[in-house]
Amino acid sequence: MVIKSQVIRTPPKMAASISSEEQLFMIALGNRITALRKDAGLTQTQLAQTLNVSQQAVQSWEAGRRRIQISVLPAVAGLLSVSLETLLGEEIEHTPRKRGPASRLEQQIQIISQLPKSKQKFVSEMLDTVITQAQQAGTDS
Repeated sequence: MVIKSQVIRTPPKMAASISSEEQLFMIALGNRITALRKDAGLTQTQLAQTLNVSQQAVQSWEAGRRRIQISVLPAVAGLLSVSLETLLGEEIEHTPRKRGPASRLEQQIQIISQLPKSKQKFVSEMLDTVITQAQQAGTDS
């Protein structure tokens, strides 16, 4: 006599569905994390190890396939040397804007702020050198 046991399978629990707007946000966030991580010279594995998560988790965040835990966001922002606002794509204007066109210096600062971090550092070092030379020339006269 053969007794067959019946296996009852329950469907896996699915994550709460997300709206298309939320999906677009997750993709944009993933793109920002990817760009900032690369600018910082980190691999997915290095970022994952520092955050104590798997490399696959980082890969899923960057692809926008998986939500990143809110509690992890400050650590990610800190490791990538950006504010939470920048990480989330919500730049805050820090200086009050006056009417009329921006000055040439303000335009240059805006352009520099959009460069990768390594290029920003290079420009900053060049400016430091020029400022130091200008200050020395002012004291020599």
